[in-house]
Amino acid sequence: MEIVTSWQRQGRIEGRIEGKREMVLRQLNRRVGTLTPQLQERIQRLSVSQLEDLGEALLDFNAIADLENWLATHTNDTNS
Repeated sequence: MEIVTSWQRQGRIEGRIEGKREMVLRQLNRRVGTLTPQLQERIQRLSVSQLEDLGEALLDFNAIADLENWLATHTNDTNS
């Protein structure tokens, strides 16, 4: 029987979230080109739900402007 502590469980969850974040960043780089550090930072601050929504929305993106518009309408982030 494996004993898993709460911090181990939390670490696994955070690892999965980070994996999703890295996948979305890679897909965005491929879809719209290299992201600025500012855009990467904004994506790092997205909630899991927002990240999942972005992962779906990016399939329709053609340019970085599409990402910027999505972030402007789906986040409360004022550091654009």
